[in-house]
Amino acid sequence: MPLIALAEKSARALRDDMVTTAHSRGFTELQPLHNPVFATLPPEGARAVDMAHRAGITRQSMGEAIRDLAAHGIVEMVPDPADGRAKIVMFTEYGRKVASSGYSHIIEIDALVREKFGDRDVDATYRVLQGVMELLAEE
Repeated sequence: MPLIALAEKSARALRDDMVTTAHSRGFTELQPLHNPVFATLPPEGARAVDMAHRAGITRQSMGEAIRDLAAHGIVEMVPDPADGRAKIVMFTEYGRKVASSGYSHIIEIDALVREKFGDRDVDATYRVLQGVMELLAEE
């Protein structure tokens, strides 16, 4: 299997696992379209345009995910103190609980992978994947 296919299938499996686990933990409102928000929203909040850029998706796609999460009470939009015309996306109290659960699962997955394959192989995988990103960014 080509590297690009293997990386994409692994990433898809990890994203799907995040949603499945969220559902099993009671957060049944979460859907795959929400993943880019959780992947790019820092605790202090961020502008949707910046989140979209970090996620590598359109501003419209990020906006759709944000609006859906806001409807579920997971995020809210607050005025940007630096620019009165802009809004900052922030986790609500409930949203912080959801995000914390997701982060805990990421730690659990890392531990599971390390238990299954060993620190040496996992560390090598991290180095190779980071190296691929850096190599292709140079071109």
